[in-house]
Amino acid sequence: MGDGRDAGDDTVASGDTGAAGAPEDTARRLRAVCGELSTRFFERDDVVRTLVVTLLAGQHSLVLGPPGTAKSELARELTGRIDGAAYWEILLSKFTAPTRMFGPIDVAALARGEYRQVYDGRATTAHVAFIDEIFKCSTAALNETLGYLNERIYHPENGGPPIRCPLIGAITASNELPGGEDSAAIYDRLLVRIEVGYLEDPSNFAALVRSAVGRPAEPAPRTTLELAALQRAVGEGVPAVDVPDAIVDAVVTLRAALRRKELVASDRRWRQAVALLQASAYLDGRAAVAETDLSVLTHVLWDSPAQRPVVEREVLNLVNPDAREALDLADVIEELEAQLDAMAGQSREALSEWVIKNAHHKLAMAGKRLERLREEAAGAGRSTAAIDRVTGRQRAVRARVLTEALGVDASMVPTQL
Repeated sequence: MGDGRDAGDDTVASGDTGAAGAPEDTARRLRAVCGELSTRFFERDDVVRTLVVTLLAGQHSLVLGPPGTAKSELARELTGRIDGAAYWEILLSKFTAPTRMFGPIDVAALARGEYRQVYDGRATTAHVAFIDEIFKCSTAALNETLGYLNERIYHPENGGPPIRCPLIGAITASNELPGGEDSAAIYDRLLVRIEVGYLEDPSNFAALVRSAVGRPAEPAPRTTLELAALQRAVGEGVPAVDVPDAIVDAVVTLRAALRRKELVASDRRWRQAVALLQASAYLDGRAAVAETDLSVLTHVLWDSPAQRPVVEREVLNLVNPDAREALDLADVIEELEAQLDAMAGQSREALSEWVIKNAHHKLAMAGKRLERLREEAAGAGRSTAAIDRVTGRQRAVRARVLTEALGVDASMVPTQL
């Protein structure tokens, strides 16, 4: 969610000594962009990093979630940090004509007997595209959209030679999964799939509310990088990152583990995922892929959201013991919430007794353990995304327990029960 702050000066922080466009400078700037956007968009750290990694890999992403979760705002703000990049966005419907996406007919030329399209400001000239409600793509526009995503080409209406599009990557969004064969074909071309929801942590929600009524904040730091630097990273820097044999072995192991659970991804998807691993390492300033980079595969290897937790557990079994324990704690937290739901309508006395005997101790212990796990993971340089997500759930369930079972205002109580 955006916090409503205005962007400040388009410069990197003082003390910047890196050569503009050098690989280490590009990676450093992108890390700074991730940090700034994560501060602005609550509970979106992993989303921001994954979108940046996907762009670096030259791939497309799907942000899946309900309306009002800042999907388009995040895409605009990210692209706005790339100086010189052309940005294009559209909200699709079943009636969207291909010419509206790729270039309307030049009416003046048509009056002279010439059939031409105007491409400026359309998908055909964009470096980054945001396509909202992607699965509502019209049948008429389907083939051109697939060609645009697959090969970065557009076939003009007049039958002229294909137009090469400068697209680095498309960020797409939807409130729902694809419902037919046509939309499923597009879904298959979106390598990265990210789920977003409404804010979980009550403190973040309170901060969001305050940002809507508070005084304008001081301009925040706003790091940018040149389009040419990003293009060099995509075309040269990321492909140059080494993939050690140990990582190949880990990927083979992961594939076998998922197949045992009847989760099968295509060979093409696995091959494309290698670029994501390289992009993750590049973003962190490393010359070779490490085990921690495998975490990005949690956004690649599922087809339905119900499969994502299974994929996440298998990935974390390989790379992140801290997050694996956090997911076990998540099961405890979800069980407590289910118990709270089942007790709806019971007396305050019964609810209070349940809190004292069950919820209080389990939620408090989960919160403390999650805090320690995060400290250990951060100290070891491992991803904290899964831990942070579970922590958000712990705080959300805690807030429900305080409010619904005890009648206490959760915002007035310290983080731990």
